[in-house]
Amino acid sequence: MISADLVSRVLQIILINLVLSGDNVVVIGMAAHPLPRKQRRIAILVGGGAAIVLRITLTSVAAVLLGLPALKAVGGLVLLWIAFKLLEENEPGGGTKQATTLFGAIGTILLADFIMSLDNVLGVAAASHGDVVLLIFGLVFSMGILMVGSSVFAELVDRLWWLAYLGAAVIAWTGIDMLQEDALVLPFVALPDLARVLVDGVGAAVLVVVAHRAHGRTLAPTLSGQPEGSPR
Repeated sequence: MISADLVSRVLQIILINLVLSGDNVVVIGMAAHPLPRKQRRIAILVGGGAAIVLRITLTSVAAVLLGLPALKAVGGLVLLWIAFKLLEENEPGGGTKQATTLFGAIGTILLADFIMSLDNVLGVAAASHGDVVLLIFGLVFSMGILMVGSSVFAELVDRLWWLAYLGAAVIAWTGIDMLQEDALVLPFVALPDLARVLVDGVGAAVLVVVAHRAHGRTLAPTLSGQPEGSPR
C-alpha cells in the first residue's frame, strides 16, 4: 500500500524541483543556445548529466557549504558575471559572432549549476527524509526538468529574441538574491522582504541595460520576432 506520507514526500520533491530548477534551466538553455543545433544537444545532455552527478556529490556536503562565510556572496557575483557574458553570446543583433564553444558552454553550465543547486539539493534531501530511493527519484526528476526545460528554452530563444534579456535578468536576479542572503552581507543590508525583492528586480534590470550597452547591440527585431541579421 502507498502511504499518504510517501505520496506527500514525492509531491514535495516534485514541487521543490519545479520551483527551484527554473533558474538552472535558463542558464543551461542560454549557455547552449549560441551553439549549432547538434552541439547544442550535446552540451545540454553532457552538461545537464554532469550537473546531476554534481548534485549527487553536493547532497552530502550542501549543509556545510551553505554555512561557509562569503560563499553565497562569491556565488552571487559569479552569477552576475555569467549573466553578463551569456547575454553577450545570446543577444540579438550580434551578427555572426560565435564566441561560444562546446566545452565553454559545458563549463558555464557546470559552474552555474554548482552555485545555483545548493538550495535545491538541500530541499530534496530534506523532503526525502534520508530515503535513498526518494533521493534518487528527486535527482532523476531534476535531470528530466533540466534536459527538457533547457532544450525548450534554447529553442524559444531562436524565435523570441526578448527571452535572451529575460533569461539574463533571471540569472542576475538569482545572483543579487544570493548576495543579500550571505551571512557576511546580511548584517549590513538586512532589508524587509518587499525591499529585497525590489533590489533584486532593479539590480537585474540595471545589469541587463548595462550589458546591452556594453555589448554594443542594436535592438532590431523583425516582424517575425527574429532580430535583423540573425543567422538562425
